[in-house]
Amino acid sequence: MNLSKGFLLVLIGLFAYLSLLLVLPFFQYVLGAILIAYVLFPIQERLEQQVPSPVAAFGLVAVTVAGVVVPLLVIVALVASDARQLVENTDTESLGATELERYIEEQTGMTVDLTATLTDSAQGVGGTVLEQSTAWFSALTHTAVGLGVAIFLLYYLLKDGTALLDWIRRLTPLPDDVQDDFYRELDAVMGAVLVGHVLIAIIQGTLAGLGLLATGIPNAAFWTVIMIVLSLIPLVGSFLVWGPAVAFLFLANEPVLAVALLVYSTIIVGLSDDYLRPILVDRYADLNPAVIILGVLGGVYAFGVMGLFYGPVVLGALIATLNVMNDHYNRLEKTPGMQ
Repeated sequence: MNLSKGFLLVLIGLFAYLSLLLVLPFFQYVLGAILIAYVLFPIQERLEQQVPSPVAAFGLVAVTVAGVVVPLLVIVALVASDARQLVENTDTESLGATELERYIEEQTGMTVDLTATLTDSAQGVGGTVLEQSTAWFSALTHTAVGLGVAIFLLYYLLKDGTALLDWIRRLTPLPDDVQDDFYRELDAVMGAVLVGHVLIAIIQGTLAGLGLLATGIPNAAFWTVIMIVLSLIPLVGSFLVWGPAVAFLFLANEPVLAVALLVYSTIIVGLSDDYLRPILVDRYADLNPAVIILGVLGGVYAFGVMGLFYGPVVLGALIATLNVMNDHYNRLEKTPGMQ
């Protein structure tokens, strides 16, 4: 390697590092914009046949903001309200503090005041929340700026997506047919995750949430979001919420509602996976449940919330890369300029 090439590589490494520092504060929003752009790009390509690229991109972004971001903010507000009510309703009476105090006194001879202890703890939490109000405001500002970054990035990813893909292909030191195979495998993995798991999880969680709402389970919006997240994990799913909800109805002397929720959740929610997955996933890659479990759980730790989607994609992309290498490695080893 001569001095000029070495100098260029150092510059590339330096500016790549500085660019990473710029991206990291809004990493979640960048990942979200890339994910939405991937979903919308086929529509963008079709619209570009009818209208200029900037117009098509602006229209798609406007529809996305109106149809996804605004409803998502409403859902977040509802979930936050339900969560707050859940905390407020968990008072000392509902916890049976008086009975517990009497039981402890009978068993140990010690007099305890759980109500005062819980009250002091609540006051301490309230003081902490008050002290952290500045941090909450800062987080809200960061969220607003991050959403703005995501919206602008989404627009330019759609508008200049074709040019970006062509640029990536030119920089990639692989023959065109190998790149085609790799992108085809990667596209299958993305489809399997988004359609085969995310979409089905949303449908299952929503169906289960409707069951909770119909049977009068409180804070249904909050539990619906929890069930959507749990439905991303194979072999676990929404049962971790609707199962205890059935038990709650039995304990609340509502056997009819409990049986109704049990039957509804078992048949409608449970069997929906058996019917939806063959219909929606047949044309995509079939990812092993172990890949999904490890990807979802590890992805949350590595990437935050967006790791729910990108975790399985990363592992699936590794599998796709290994498949492409297995198919083309011997030929690439003999190809001039690939050594």
